[in-house]
Amino acid sequence: MRRGLVTGVLGRVIFGAGVLILLFAAYQLWGTDLAEAHSQSVLRQRFEAELHREGHPGAGTTTTAPGSTTSAASSTTTTPDQPAVGAPLAAPDDGSPVGIIRIPKIGVDKVIVQGTSESDLQQGPGHYPDTPLPGEAGNAAIAGHRTTYGAPFYDLNELGPGDLIDVTTVQGSFTYRVTSSQVVDPSDLAVVAATTSPELTLTTCNPRFSATQRLVVHAALTSNPAPTVKPPVQPSGRAASAEASGLAGGSGDWPPALWLGLAFAATGGAAYALARRRRRRTGRWLVYLVGGVASLLVLFFFFAAVSPLLPASF
Repeated sequence: MRRGLVTGVLGRVIFGAGVLILLFAAYQLWGTDLAEAHSQSVLRQRFEAELHREGHPGAGTTTTAPGSTTSAASSTTTTPDQPAVGAPLAAPDDGSPVGIIRIPKIGVDKVIVQGTSESDLQQGPGHYPDTPLPGEAGNAAIAGHRTTYGAPFYDLNELGPGDLIDVTTVQGSFTYRVTSSQVVDPSDLAVVAATTSPELTLTTCNPRFSATQRLVVHAALTSNPAPTVKPPVQPSGRAASAEASGLAGGSGDWPPALWLGLAFAATGGAAYALARRRRRRTGRWLVYLVGGVASLLVLFFFFAAVSPLLPASF
């Protein structure tokens, strides 16, 4: 009798665990895309509002040094040896929009968010905080998910020398041309190291659905910016180095996941207990329905809190 009871309970636990795993897989494949799409919509509205708030002054140039000019409309500097670059600006706060990246060959049109923590990358491609902003002098680096959360860099492997990457920031629109690509270890910080020429580096996981390596695409600035606004120039003092965690980005926190897990267990348990007390089958299924919807809602947020705790897989 006791053995049969233990076997029955164990079977229910295994079945429940299997269902949770399948639901988590579904969340990773489809639920994360919904969350990323909402975040992208909010970020795009914020970025467009920032452009509108700054205004669009007329173009013009003033001489700053022999052989170089600064655009009065976009605060950019040009030399005969390289395209115009934006003046150093103060980096936006983590989670704020940096600009828009477009890669025509692979259909990318995403708002770049400041930061490469997992919560940042869940919103879209993230700018490495310790590298220059896109369009500035030096090596601007951007990380992005290759799977889940919209998978902005899913087809990054298809880029080859000569392919174009356009980035629009408050300083203007900058065009980069792909020069090379490579696969490195997640701890290899050399790919985002400082450079003397204006470059763009994109990083993502490799192979797909794995975090063992990083696919890195390098591109060089090839065109002068089309002036948009005149932002306040402020040296950022950023050092051209990646985060201490390398190319893996940051991780989440355990407390939210723990509390949401307990909330899910409590919601499901309460629904089951109330349903068992109902004598009529109609009332019982109504409790199951309401409790099931509430449990799934809590489960969605639980999965969102658990996902950043897993090994980085962008």
